[in-house]
Amino acid sequence: MKNEELLAAVRSRLAGEDEVSDERALALIAEELFADVRAEEQKLDALREQLRSTFYRTRSRLGILKPLLEDPQITEIMVNGPETVFIEKNGIVSRSEIAFADVQELEELMQNMAAAVHREINELNPIVDARLADGSRVSGVYKNIALNGPILTIRKFQDRYMSMSELIGNGTLSEEGALLLTALTRCGYNIFVSGGTSSGKTTLLNALSEAIPARERVIVIEDSAELVFSHIDNLVRLECRQAGSSGRGRISMSQLIRASLRMRPDRIIVGEVRGEEVLDMLQAMNTGHAGSMSTGHGNSVSGMLRRLEAMYMMAMPLDIHAIRTQIAEGIDIMVHVEKRGEKRLVTEICELAGYEEGNFALNQLMSAGADGQLTLTGRRLAVRSKLARGEEADLAGLQKLGIID
Repeated sequence: MKNEELLAAVRSRLAGEDEVSDERALALIAEELFADVRAEEQKLDALREQLRSTFYRTRSRLGILKPLLEDPQITEIMVNGPETVFIEKNGIVSRSEIAFADVQELEELMQNMAAAVHREINELNPIVDARLADGSRVSGVYKNIALNGPILTIRKFQDRYMSMSELIGNGTLSEEGALLLTALTRCGYNIFVSGGTSSGKTTLLNALSEAIPARERVIVIEDSAELVFSHIDNLVRLECRQAGSSGRGRISMSQLIRASLRMRPDRIIVGEVRGEEVLDMLQAMNTGHAGSMSTGHGNSVSGMLRRLEAMYMMAMPLDIHAIRTQIAEGIDIMVHVEKRGEKRLVTEICELAGYEEGNFALNQLMSAGADGQLTLTGRRLAVRSKLARGEEADLAGLQKLGIID
């Protein structure tokens, strides 16, 4: 600052003061003289903090995604190459301001995540499925098979799910639907939940588990641990394992389901069926483990049944009528959930009452219209043999709904 500018600035600040001490004048001169220096020091301090934070995040196992992973409102992180990161927060997908410096930084992060669970991802092994220490699911695809750079998707682990009352409160399920599903679960009906990606299948399955009597022995089998069961003491949790770098050590869901049958389960909960494990799941449902539950990807109840047929046929190419008979005898109730905009809704509750003359006997108990409101259809439960397992309150609730006499 030039002398003239300095004197003008000091005079301006002293304007209106009659008497000014030497100390006051010297203090004002120092403030004006060193104002630019302090501003530069503040900028330098901010730059140091930014560099320190950036270096820490890039060397951390979670990298620059650490703040996103620590945000409890973010449920999913989608990295489409180094410069494009999307997040799902409170059910809404949006683009994040976070970006990787280059492809190498993103690749190092993916390799660190894989190495933490004894997996690897590189050009020879370009796909990896892993799990973070907190249970979050990680799916990575390397750059040699992804045209827009390395792809990383993280579905964060939920340490708690919505209760049945919360699902009623947010409009996912009506009170009548909750009463019906709770009673059917307690009575030991085998329930299958279908829906698209992020439609709320796991959330509903976890809410249904509230109705399982605490005295029962429950075995939970998942590809990656997601479900949270807090009220059941006699609980066994099994998780699939991918093959290691040597190609050995894989434990499939089919193997776990078969092993669970020798563990004296009352109910078997299979997180999601995607392939040949459907055969073992249906075998479990057909061998006296009443109240077993599972989920699968489908666009409707009828669409899910066709997918189950196809998966069963890939596992064991039987006659289609034999396969449909197995499905009809194993599954009692089909529940379908959908994501409409930002809302997740239960849109169908159907009884799979049997298989006759080449067709499944679907008895639709509740359905949702265009407004998403789940209402009773007026139809009654056809198969009532499992009602004896229920308590008086369950039967009274079903009678109140008009589902039984």
